[in-house]
Amino acid sequence: MVTPIIAPFPATRLRRLRRTANLRAMVSEVNLTPANLIWPIFVTEVAGAEGEIASMPGVERLTLDGARRAAERAARLGIPAICIFPHSDQALKTEGCERAWDPDNIGNRAIRAVKDAVPELAVMTDIALDPYNANGHDGIVLDGEILNDETIEALVRMALLQAEAGADILGPSDMMDGRIGALRGALEAAGHKHVAILSYAAKFASAFYGPFRDAVGASGRLVGDKNTYQVNPANRGEALRCVARDLAEGADMVMVKPGMPYLDICKAVKDQFGAPTFAYQVSGEYAMLEGAIRNGWLSRDAMLESLLAFRRAGCDGVLSYFAPDAAEMLA
Repeated sequence: MVTPIIAPFPATRLRRLRRTANLRAMVSEVNLTPANLIWPIFVTEVAGAEGEIASMPGVERLTLDGARRAAERAARLGIPAICIFPHSDQALKTEGCERAWDPDNIGNRAIRAVKDAVPELAVMTDIALDPYNANGHDGIVLDGEILNDETIEALVRMALLQAEAGADILGPSDMMDGRIGALRGALEAAGHKHVAILSYAAKFASAFYGPFRDAVGASGRLVGDKNTYQVNPANRGEALRCVARDLAEGADMVMVKPGMPYLDICKAVKDQFGAPTFAYQVSGEYAMLEGAIRNGWLSRDAMLESLLAFRRAGCDGVLSYFAPDAAEMLA
């Protein structure tokens, strides 16, 4: 790190470069633009389930037509990518998670709908079994154990169908050991060599995911917890080993999740590996900020400040439910 040379006061007055908006812009160390944002959206196949999510005010479950309109809005605002999360029919969830690799599940239909509407928009997907799992887990469960290798086989089948549907970026969020290598090998073998992997490499067993589980209909389904496969929030070194492993197995980009409570991990990942690094400003973070803004306890500028913090920590981009509002404000 460069040691700054600062002349004594009054030769140095740091406020000189804060005096006007243009001076401040000239010496801004990081910036935030719509190009730094990925917009996560929820798409439902359940009649009557569309509309605002109570624990995420301002965020809605969308129909396929709604997903198309969201894609068009993202393109207008300069947001380069959206990430699709499926809200599937509870009655069709099984312990075997078979709908995860159904070419006509709601996730795959949404990919095709978005790519038909806005072909140039990058579409990211979620690779995990929880939207289709009767147990609410990211992997296949047998006698209370989340099976690693059997889950990977299912994830590969899921991923290949998403690639065939037109996904540009696959987001494995399951945290099974070895899944990145398996996915990369399968994509190459199937001719999907251009499909990128943005790995949820450092995904923590966090208490900040609750509203998301409401959004995808998993809140009442989860049996037990996810502590045997997601990273202990106390473990920085373990998270970095997970990132190193995923990059070695072929991940193109890596993610830290959640975001703001783990800015130290974001910085460590970028500093140590230099790979494209993203953070997910998760549902609990969104709900806290949006709730405070709606109650008048914070101004909406707090939302932009929170996103800028990710950039300052070294992130190349952020998945955020604030993406369209932030893009409009930045414009």
